Amino acid sequence: MLMGWGNQESLHLVAPKWNLGTSGIRGLSSAVTPEGNQRKGRMLLQFLTDRFYDVEAVRQYLFQKQVSKVHKENRSSTGIKKQYGPYIAGAYFVLKQGGAVKFQGKEWIRSKHGYSPLQLLSFQAVPIEAVDASDCAINYEGLDNLLALKELQSLLLQRCPHVDDWCLSRLHQLAHSLQELSLAGCPRISERGLACLHHLQNLRRLDISDLPAVSSPGLTRILVEEMLPRCEVLGAEWAQGLKSGPEQQSRDTASPIPA
Repeated sequence: MLMGWGNQESLHLVAPKWNLGTSGIRGLSSAVTPEGNQRKGRMLLQFLTDRFYDVEAVRQYLFQKQVSKVHKENRSSTGIKKQYGPYIAGAYFVLKQGGAVKFQGKEWIRSKHGYSPLQLLSFQAVPIEAVDASDCAINYEGLDNLLALKELQSLLLQRCPHVDDWCLSRLHQLAHSLQELSLAGCPRISERGLACLHHLQNLRRLDISDLPAVSSPGLTRILVEEMLPRCEVLGAEWAQGLKSGPEQQSRDTASPIPA
């Protein structure tokens, strides 16, 4: 019976019933008889087992806490949207995440410069034309706050850790207005997600640099350029990720072209 846990469904760490003394594990060395050695081994095994489960429990607890925090931060601002409209709700969401927004004809409003939610009310009827959500914890659910911005022209999602392929599958709702999109540094975006961007035929600039989940950046860029012929695609040279060098050459010469 393990002594490190009372209830595995809650974080409740219990100290071992035996006392190791001030010297910790080293106190076990006092047992010198064969029976003492066996007891020492069992106690040491029990100690390590308890510690392992305790560490795993703490790790799982912290992970669930982080998931809960991200979920809370991405709640749809339904009440604000209903009372003040989609522009105020979208701006409030982005600024609360630590990003920046730009209303049409206005200067950028950035959370780091300090802002009052009351200051946003003067823009209630002014559409948002640009959003910088770089480094924000926005996820699939949080996109609800941005997809209602039907005049949005520029969307920067650089280095967003929770933006994935499923998120990109929702961007078709901005196809009418979106002209600039940056996905640079997003670790969870792959080729499958980029394929969903074929709906965004009004895009003029797309940054797909530094996407670790994309196995062949050069080939992917070529395919994206074919998919969006009027868009400037940034972030990867056409040969990046393609095999080359002596290994590829030896393979080519080993398979002669049939006559």
